[in-house]
Amino acid sequence: QVQLVESGGGLVPGGGSLRLSCAANGRTFSVYAMGWFRQAPGKERECVASISWGGRYTYYADSVKGRFTISRDNAKNTVYLLMNSLKPEDTAVYYCAADTSGRYLAAAPSSALAYDVWGQGTQVTVSS
Repeated sequence: QVQLVESGGGLVPGGGSLRLSCAANGRTFSVYAMGWFRQAPGKERECVASISWGGRYTYYADSVKGRFTISRDNAKNTVYLLMNSLKPEDTAVYYCAADTSGRYLAAAPSSALAYDVWGQGTQVTVSS
């Protein structure tokens, strides 16, 4: 089975930057698309960014376009989320997700239903 472990969360001032990492272990050869989701208090979970296995296809939520960058290093079985120009509205628990079904071989789905393995989350807090 694939397991995901997020890291890199923390408390940062508005305008600051943070880099999240998600390391996969186990049957990593079956990991395809990966994504970052977040859930703020009192709000629904939303997809922040996602990336296909080869990195050719990416998705970004409108709220983070131009500020966040998703990337992956398959040799290290790790996906990253570089967050620049952070805003208090970015405060949330960030979750890493992976598709191991193979249904999205060349895609970067934004729906949570596309992912079957999830990390436990890392807190990101942006102060004003």
